[in-house]
Amino acid sequence: MLLAFVTLGLAGVAAPAAHYDPLQTFAPLTLPQPVNRYRSSNGAPGPDYWQNRADYELHAKLDTALKQLSATEVITYTNHSPDTLTSLWIQLDQNTYRADARAATADEDRRKEFTDGLILDDVAIELQGRTTKADYLVSDTRMQIRLAQPLRPAGGKIRVHIRYHYTIPGLFGGRTSWTTTKNGEIYDIAQWYPRMAVYDDLHGWDTLPYLAQEFYLEYGSFDYFVTVPWDMLVAGSGALQNPEVVLTPTQRKRLELARASDATVSIRTAAEIGAADSRPTHAGTSRWHFHMDNTRDVVFSASRAFIWDAARIRLPDNGSSLAMSFYPVESAGEAAWGRSTEYLKHAVEEFSRRWFPYPYPAAVNVAGGSSGMEYPGVLFDGIEDKGKELFWITAHEIGHTWFPMVVGFNERRNAWMDEGFNTFIDVYESDAFSNGAFGPKRDAEYAPGGGNPVDEILPILADPQAPVIMTRADAILEKYRHPVTYFKSALGLILLREQILGPERFGWAFRRFIRDWAFKHPAPADFFRALESEGGEDLSWFWRGWYFNNWTLDLAVKGVAYQDGDPGKGALVTVENLDPLVMPAVMQIDYKDGSRARIALPAETWILKAVATLHINSKQPIVSVSIDPDHVIPDKDRSNNVFLVGGK
Repeated sequence: MLLAFVTLGLAGVAAPAAHYDPLQTFAPLTLPQPVNRYRSSNGAPGPDYWQNRADYELHAKLDTALKQLSATEVITYTNHSPDTLTSLWIQLDQNTYRADARAATADEDRRKEFTDGLILDDVAIELQGRTTKADYLVSDTRMQIRLAQPLRPAGGKIRVHIRYHYTIPGLFGGRTSWTTTKNGEIYDIAQWYPRMAVYDDLHGWDTLPYLAQEFYLEYGSFDYFVTVPWDMLVAGSGALQNPEVVLTPTQRKRLELARASDATVSIRTAAEIGAADSRPTHAGTSRWHFHMDNTRDVVFSASRAFIWDAARIRLPDNGSSLAMSFYPVESAGEAAWGRSTEYLKHAVEEFSRRWFPYPYPAAVNVAGGSSGMEYPGVLFDGIEDKGKELFWITAHEIGHTWFPMVVGFNERRNAWMDEGFNTFIDVYESDAFSNGAFGPKRDAEYAPGGGNPVDEILPILADPQAPVIMTRADAILEKYRHPVTYFKSALGLILLREQILGPERFGWAFRRFIRDWAFKHPAPADFFRALESEGGEDLSWFWRGWYFNNWTLDLAVKGVAYQDGDPGKGALVTVENLDPLVMPAVMQIDYKDGSRARIALPAETWILKAVATLHINSKQPIVSVSIDPDHVIPDKDRSNNVFLVGGK
């Protein structure tokens, strides 16, 4: 490869193209969340950043005859904010299944079956040792508790006592449900307790109703107990606290073997399903106790139909966790869920190595009716998943541990952050597993048509109805949800890593952002500032074009002329930017003698002009000049990317 030396603009600057205005593309950008003492200019939490806390104690009972869950709950809520709180807001997500829920009218095609929602049997507050009946109001999927005595700032605590029950939805529940299998029902229990809304420095109480998007929750510790029929296994978030009560001696021994094994160990086999000696008791109920720290949520799944296996997860600095899979016999086999634990183990180890160590005592994959949903420490995936689809969905759902379980994005408002960031890290996991056996990732969450992702994005950029990434999550139509929220957001990060900043600068900035905001609540502007400050670039042109707009890119090689008509004196190459989006690009010069040179054109090539004339110091006749020869940027018209000298 020959070295080429380039001087920009020596031959003058042409008038701007009709569709490109440098003053628009490179205009100063005001980000939506301001810099202050809570959120710093470098994208990190500020010196006065604060965050409230919610700790939970839960006692639940599963009634399989009535398909009902009943529970008691104590929330210990700590107000670290500088504000005095006169009320508390609590999320009641089960009310989304009511026929009169806002979710039912926001999307009339979403649901045809309903429940009565969450029934509150008793609500009380305990403040400074005194417990009184709560004054509360329920509004759709939210409850406001109005405090007779305000909660003081900077450390004030209050306890909320709630007794409630609800009917568990069937498969229409989506993210939580029960379904029937050959050996019994599987109950995927999520969004199962009243949860504190977030009070933050951006919105005060963030009380968006639960329509379809996911969650925004406070962090804390969870101590929870689940009572189920005696013959059921329970897979739950966190660490099992009473294995000596709910597991047989054989199962406890196998579980200890799994903690030290890189190979998958069976805890309960298919042959043992239904066998009396696979459970420590043979009548009545069993009470499972789990604990989880530094989490924003917990879920569980219960069934008498489960096969159960596990293996050790190796974490950085000699840490470890446990990968586990629970699935019915319908899912068994090496072509299917028999490899689930292997997939889970690899993904957690790879994500921990690349980005941030996995923080929880276990990672659990469950095959049930609520397919393709993630919670802290537990994944709900499909009974029929197998092969590459099972690998992809396992890696994707456990990837959500990093976004938004560790980095606590507000999914209700900014679903592009958790889904796009997670889809981005999926891409590299697919490349890493078994030498890319299931890569490259090209499923509906990444490249819908299975081709080159920079071409797959072009229809979205060209669609005048397509929403921009920064659209409120609930306002994005389902037809655009994956292409924009997942795909375009992920591709933006890939472009940042591979084309704009490079892997080293991007990796440093991205990992710093994760560390800074682990178990906290970053906003979009915090991410934008972090990538600029730690990545070392003013990226306002990219945020504006890719995130705040659906701008298109079209680079064209317009002509090649030798200096004074003599190839020995070098050449003048004219390149034009035709559309509002700009990107760094590579220009390739192919010479008559078979040699080749590549020239990097930074985004600032277009900061003053739409047409650049580049002086190439070379001695050889040129055969062709091409822009983006590796096909790595989303150029909408590649027919003008190559100029053949002499027209041949």
